[in-house]
Amino acid sequence: MNLRRFVLPVVALAVLGAGGYTAYRARDRWVPHVFPVGPATKADGHGGHGEGKGGADPHAGHDHAGHDHGPRDDRVKLSPQAQRNLALDVDQLTPQEYWRTMMVPGIVVDRPGESDRGVTTKVAGVVTAITARPGDTVKAGQPLFSLQLASEFLQGAQADLSKTAKEIEFALAERDRVANLVKQGTTSEAELIKQQNAVSRLNTQLETGRRQLQVFGLTQAQVDEVQKGKIVTEVTVAVPGRSPQPAPAAGAVAEPLYEVQELKVSLGEQVQAGQTLCLLANHQRLFVEGQAFKSEADALAAAAENRTPIRAEFSDEAPGAWAAQGPLTVHHLSNQVDPAARTFAFYLPLDNQSRTFERDGRTYYVWRYRPGQRVRLRLPVEKLVTLAPNGRSELLPFVLPAGAVVREGAEAYLFVQNGDMFIRKPVRVLYEDRREVIVASDGSVSEADFVVRNQAAALNRALKAAAAGAGADPHAGHSHD
Repeated sequence: MNLRRFVLPVVALAVLGAGGYTAYRARDRWVPHVFPVGPATKADGHGGHGEGKGGADPHAGHDHAGHDHGPRDDRVKLSPQAQRNLALDVDQLTPQEYWRTMMVPGIVVDRPGESDRGVTTKVAGVVTAITARPGDTVKAGQPLFSLQLASEFLQGAQADLSKTAKEIEFALAERDRVANLVKQGTTSEAELIKQQNAVSRLNTQLETGRRQLQVFGLTQAQVDEVQKGKIVTEVTVAVPGRSPQPAPAAGAVAEPLYEVQELKVSLGEQVQAGQTLCLLANHQRLFVEGQAFKSEADALAAAAENRTPIRAEFSDEAPGAWAAQGPLTVHHLSNQVDPAARTFAFYLPLDNQSRTFERDGRTYYVWRYRPGQRVRLRLPVEKLVTLAPNGRSELLPFVLPAGAVVREGAEAYLFVQNGDMFIRKPVRVLYEDRREVIVASDGSVSEADFVVRNQAAALNRALKAAAAGAGADPHAGHSHD
């Protein structure tokens, strides 16, 4: 009983001592809250100032840097006016597939054997009319030139056709007369067969003559006139190809469609058979010719085999001037290396776009792409992903404009908006170029965050300025006399 009375006070004393020691060690945490003025005044060494002036603390109401309740250095508060001044673009994050690309230069070129075409004359003659000028857009079957015939051979071929037609008339009449005699029994059937063979021979000769005249450029109607005895002295040279059918959809351009690129003759000029009269250009279907090094051949071959979409950038176009150009695919690779540049060519089909306008009753086309136009090709070489914590699933990254991220040494930051507060968060950058930055989906930011897509550098400067202002001496400008 006496031992219990002795032990209880000792235990209570030990508990009180331990509590006091713990409170002493944690005094930095609870003293500022229990005695908000006194400890700060003593720590600053200004305890005697208040005593001579009624005990009032001259620092009351001032924040002191270093306390836990001070401003944080990872966020900045902006007024609505400041946000409008910066023209901030804020949007939620959306993961999307992204391929790291390799930049390859290219140029728009004609399709050999398809884009350019010469128009020649099949007969000798004198140019009497030119119905299309350089810059005019013409369709298949449309007249281009009128030629006055100066070919003795063609004149003779027309005379022979007309003569053959007359001989057929006489042969038919003779055959009919012999057929009547055979019916009357006064002539043998052998004579009728002879007359029928003569008619057949003349018909064959007539068809041969007609085809010959059509080969020399006469139309079927003109050949019919020649067969009736009218000699044709002028022929029309038209755009090669059949006349186009109506366009299948509104705004579609019927095939083929040519632009007169260059005239090779003038009015009154005498031309010979086979001579080129003009050059036509078809800009509806072109090629983009890229130039790559031999070390990039494997990547291009894989892109051609897999029909990998390749993005083309035309730097000399104003944004929004034309409809968006879809991705291109590699058609084929050249098997020759330029010995001077040490590069080889590869080709991507390019369907052209056009606009039209009317002038003097004619329709003119303005093409979007022209041979010689420079292009930048972005060839995909690597898909960028982040592995999930399980090490198997792939997480798509976030694709942002380059202005969304600011760097400080090895760290990269972007800003997340929360009301009028902008919080800086460190992120992992998988890839960046002058246009885009690819941020890993590793939990540093999520799809629920509203991220500032531009002005990251300006926000970072504002954050530093706010931190510098918060760290200034709170007693500056106060007199302690």
